[in-house]
Amino acid sequence: MSYVVASAIKELLKKHDMMTAGDFPEAASAFLEEAIKKAADRATKNGRKTVRPEDL
Repeated sequence: MSYVVASAIKELLKKHDMMTAGDFPEAASAFLEEAIKKAADRATKNGRKTVRPEDL
């Protein structure tokens, strides 16, 4: 499952005069998934069921 919009990533990188490798959105999605898992774990350890920006 992808957690990112590939076209949005490409658009953002174009603004920085960069091109996007075909597998970059998949890697970005995996990176985001891991960050979200860590944030959820941190919130749980702090006794919360709500993930906050500071958990990132």
